[in-house]
Amino acid sequence: MPRRAHIAMVSIPAPGHVNPSIEVIRELVARGHRVTYANDPSFAEVITGAGAELVPYTSTLPMGDAAEWPEDTVAQLDVFLRDAISMLPQLRAAYENDRPDLFLYDIGGYTARVLAENWDIPLMQLSPTYVAWEGYREEMAPMIEELKRAPGGAEHYRRFDEWLRDNGIRDTDSHDFGGRPPRALALIPKVMQPNADRVDPARITFTGPCLATRIQQEPWIRPEGAEKVLLVSLGSAFTNLPDFYRSCLAAFGDLPGWHVVLQVGRFVDPAELGAIPANVEAHPWVSQLSILEQADAFVTHAGMGGTQEGLYCGVPMIAVPQATDQFGNADRLVELGVGRRIDTGEATPETLRAALLDLTSDPEVAARLAKLRDEVRGEGGTVRAADLIEELL
Repeated sequence: MPRRAHIAMVSIPAPGHVNPSIEVIRELVARGHRVTYANDPSFAEVITGAGAELVPYTSTLPMGDAAEWPEDTVAQLDVFLRDAISMLPQLRAAYENDRPDLFLYDIGGYTARVLAENWDIPLMQLSPTYVAWEGYREEMAPMIEELKRAPGGAEHYRRFDEWLRDNGIRDTDSHDFGGRPPRALALIPKVMQPNADRVDPARITFTGPCLATRIQQEPWIRPEGAEKVLLVSLGSAFTNLPDFYRSCLAAFGDLPGWHVVLQVGRFVDPAELGAIPANVEAHPWVSQLSILEQADAFVTHAGMGGTQEGLYCGVPMIAVPQATDQFGNADRLVELGVGRRIDTGEATPETLRAALLDLTSDPEVAARLAKLRDEVRGEGGTVRAADLIEELL
């Protein structure tokens, strides 16, 4: 068994950057390691609940329900760079006299790489999403050049490179520093990775979704008499869509044999939706994985978290993407033959109902899902991720 070590995790205050790896943290603590976790205090409950020690820093990122993010890409990159620049002296002070044996870091916590290289400490990135493949930089070069020509673009990359040089990072430029880690675990199913055959296995290992090895969520009980179960959930951020939920009620309410669990998020009061059919239960929040383990279909926004949970549970998915990587994820589910993509404006009761009945009545979809479920689970998840982290010790 590896010796008990001090492992430091660095991330940013966003559910999509904390949740994908939090079970790995819990597993490392259970194996006897001391795990410190640098993040904004707003995530203290999640972090300490996994058994890690919070190392607080003050984040400059927009947070909370009223958070406003710029739409311009360069401005968004500046938001993350400013946060990294602000984070570095705080983490340097926190860890100067308590240096870890290993740094782990989320893609948004690349400040950890500066400290690891300054102090000659082993380092591993835990990526919650796609990773760069061989040839990625060359293929993205036209887009990077376009960003550099955009207002503020050249200045952004100049400041990033200067910050790296000022902090002793001289052999890596800003393009590679955040996106090409020396060692990484991709906490996603390999089937969801673009150009997966061109990902360097010497640097990056796919572990699949790192879900709980111990029951952490309140279990959901399937009602007696429910022949089939449908979960409708658009995650935590893109849920202010009362008209969409009304379309779901019209599509699936009183559908013979189906019990529907509708998660509406924190922005919508279920009372706003009108009469709730008898076969529907509506909640602001649900134990998603617990339901998916018993579900027969899933309406999702196709965020990476929900998508991989659906694959892990072998559930056919109707993808209604809202932003960022969700459109690509939705298209990938269609390519895999286990999902349908319906954009929000086209999500009428008729199209939603037809997609559900089509997906769940096709034996070929069921066969593909069973194969993918076995493949995703075979990647090892939480236990394998913890094993690979311990190898660096």
